[in-house]
Amino acid sequence: MSTKERFLESYKALIIIPVIVTILALGLVVTHGLDEGVDLKGGSMVSLQLEKPISQGDLKTTIQNGIGINDVTVSESGNQATVEIKGSPDVVKFADSINGIATISSYRSVGALLSTQALNQVYWAVAFAFIFMSITVFIVFRDFVPSIAIILSAFVDITVAIGGMSLFGIPLSVASVGALLMLIGYSVDTDILLTTRLLKRREGTINERTIDAMKTGFTMTGAAIGAMVTLYLVVVFLIPSAQTLSEIAAVLILGLIADLMATWLMNLGLLRWHLEGH
Repeated sequence: MSTKERFLESYKALIIIPVIVTILALGLVVTHGLDEGVDLKGGSMVSLQLEKPISQGDLKTTIQNGIGINDVTVSESGNQATVEIKGSPDVVKFADSINGIATISSYRSVGALLSTQALNQVYWAVAFAFIFMSITVFIVFRDFVPSIAIILSAFVDITVAIGGMSLFGIPLSVASVGALLMLIGYSVDTDILLTTRLLKRREGTINERTIDAMKTGFTMTGAAIGAMVTLYLVVVFLIPSAQTLSEIAAVLILGLIADLMATWLMNLGLLRWHLEGH
């Protein structure tokens, strides 16, 4: 028996891996919580041109002491820095705090774009997306198990991505919410690919159809991850002021990696279990 065949035959044990990762991700969110971005809570965003070398930590401490606000985030790339302040600092005090260290390239105040009511609407939108997604899959495949498997896979993608946001300090913002919604669509895409190859096609054995689906799926997901990694690195090292793009890329990278587990370990395992039970 080849390595691929041994892997495919151990599908029941492999289902537990995404389950454990999802539980850990939920634990991270519960214990660490999620940081809300400036566009949710409101605040100020400042782009700086550094006049002399200074570490992110020292620059952050200097700004905090100067403006009297502790909720400050600083990111640096070369001689540029981006500062996010959750609050409305005195502009004069801010300028005085960085005098001789950096000059202000741009300064803008950001109002809270998503209120609690708007966030609740986002949650309802996600819930309805899951419901209508499952109904559509049930109509297409006329089978309850694939519908549940696809919903569980999308849930794993979103949960692991949010857990990663908590772990790596990626704030919940308009950009990251949009990325999470995109993950639902991508998750459905790969799961439909797998389900169609296994349930609709009749050529070859289950293992052969599975391997064929995995080749296509891994190519798709690998290309998407590569594109997002490239985007993230370009933003971080070349255009740090475009922090929104790096947040989107980071969330999508986390979700796409989770999708590999959810689709090819859990969803595949559930579908094979279902097929062998018929």
